[in-house]
Amino acid sequence: MESVTFDHLDRSLVHALMVDGRAPFARFGEVLGVSDRTVARRYARLRGAGIVRPVGAIDAAAVGSARWVIRVRCQPGSAGEVALALARREDTQWVHLVSGGTEITASLHSWSPEERDELILHRLQRTEPVVSVTAHSVLNVFGNDVGGFRGLHVLDDAQVAALSTGLPRGGRPAILTDTDRPLLRALSHDGRTGYPALAAATGWSESTVARRIEALRAAGVLYFDVDVDEKVMGFHTEARLWASVPPSHLADTGAAIAAHPEVAFCAATTGATNLLAAVVCRDGPDFYRYLTERIGALPLVREVETAPLMRTVKRSGALQ
Repeated sequence: MESVTFDHLDRSLVHALMVDGRAPFARFGEVLGVSDRTVARRYARLRGAGIVRPVGAIDAAAVGSARWVIRVRCQPGSAGEVALALARREDTQWVHLVSGGTEITASLHSWSPEERDELILHRLQRTEPVVSVTAHSVLNVFGNDVGGFRGLHVLDDAQVAALSTGLPRGGRPAILTDTDRPLLRALSHDGRTGYPALAAATGWSESTVARRIEALRAAGVLYFDVDVDEKVMGFHTEARLWASVPPSHLADTGAAIAAHPEVAFCAATTGATNLLAAVVCRDGPDFYRYLTERIGALPLVREVETAPLMRTVKRSGALQ
């Protein structure tokens, strides 16, 4: 990756993409106070350097599909290959090597129980380097995990509101079918793919593609995330926290953790622990302060297992 200087306008553009990844550059320009050409040049520079990539993603809860987090422990030296195989699947997101490189964590968004079971109960169990597999059903997401890590947010409320006015809302329930897969596959590679390319990928007309995207977004099924390299913006330490909280206090504690600016995702899960948090910090000392001053200040959090991220193999979008 080439060295790229990052200024306030670049950060503002990244935040704007988190609000609406398919908004026209002209709208970004109006909100950011620059021309659409300036926005286009900045975006092309960031995209070309591999720093940002808007991607289309499906909200599993909106289509009645369960969301799972899996932990896969592998024999030493084999986790990288297994992680890459997981990352190539269309139903995985956020594939990481953690805990010294012998464990993998991944988010699983299967379209059907059959696809989920094929991976968890069969394929992984038959993979020779895999030592153990645990699967945790996501029972509730605290806060809003759509919209990106808040440590990257720089726009004020008025700017966010201005960008949000064009978002489709309140549509009829939408049912995904296999005919949607080519559209979603293309958007998972690049959320700003133009309508002519999407029409070619789906075999539909451009107007049909536009209507289908509008309907899926309005129904809350399709949203646009941004794969972004946090290290370029000064965040070098990431970890997964697995904590135990008394069930009667899980809702309050989860909401409190989700409000921490260091937390990119927080959810109640099944398993030996019942709370999962994805934490992003600037460095090791910053992470230590988070553990001792934020998590440590919550009296109902019992044991906490920390799993530092060693390498990110896949983020929200398709593997490139």
